[in-house]
Amino acid sequence: MSIPMPAIGLGTFRLQGQTVIDSVRSGLELGYRHIDTAQIYANEAEVGQAIAESGVARDQLFITTKIWTENLAAERLIPSLEDSLAKLRLEQVDLTLIHWPSPGDAVPLAESLAALREAKRRGLTRLIGVSNFTIAHLQQAIALLGAGEIATNQVELHPLLQNRELAEFARAQGIHLTAYMPLAYGKVLAEPVVQRIAAAHDATPAQVALAWLLQQGYAVIPSSTKRDNLAGNLAADRMRLSAAEMAEIAALDRGERVANPDFAPDWD
Repeated sequence: MSIPMPAIGLGTFRLQGQTVIDSVRSGLELGYRHIDTAQIYANEAEVGQAIAESGVARDQLFITTKIWTENLAAERLIPSLEDSLAKLRLEQVDLTLIHWPSPGDAVPLAESLAALREAKRRGLTRLIGVSNFTIAHLQQAIALLGAGEIATNQVELHPLLQNRELAEFARAQGIHLTAYMPLAYGKVLAEPVVQRIAAAHDATPAQVALAWLLQQGYAVIPSSTKRDNLAGNLAADRMRLSAAEMAEIAALDRGERVANPDFAPDWD
């Protein structure tokens, strides 16, 4: 028995060592069942330790990892995923994503996706998907795999960066989106509109920002090292924003991107 992707997950980007162990342990104690990591985060072993020590049954968890750009070639992808599984102490992850399109498209997408599909066939991962894919990359992936095989496209999404063209394209194709950096490293929390709506609901600004994403059908993977914030974020799905509040937050879009490394694709 395996579970579908929970709408709220625990992100682990930039969390290292005992910090990530404590965050994941607290998250699992509070009721998180969706944990997101990646090869490049260099914390899969610590995430695996926290999961193993949690006592939570494997079939109650949804674990995601992501293949780094150096491992996208056909001969490297599956061995790298096997290495990730060893670190995570798992026989299978629930979802494996291509973390970023190959820089400069050096490794053909057809090659990476064929290897990813083979990893699924071998049972190393239950689902496959992509991350940081533009419309052009998504179109390629759909042509190669079919939209139904793409479990999600994990992209930066928050009130300050709403990625509307990509979101509309994904929705039209039936492709789910997962919002990473949903609070834009705290920038969203400082917005007066978000603070005012939070006060009206006796909620935190983080809960408002997450509820805004959740009500649009996105999954969210905020990270935190503080137990109170972890608990508050998890409770965001109990909030209901009015249409007027949703529109007020939507008006904050200013294309403010946080994650934009020099190897990023040409964004939509």
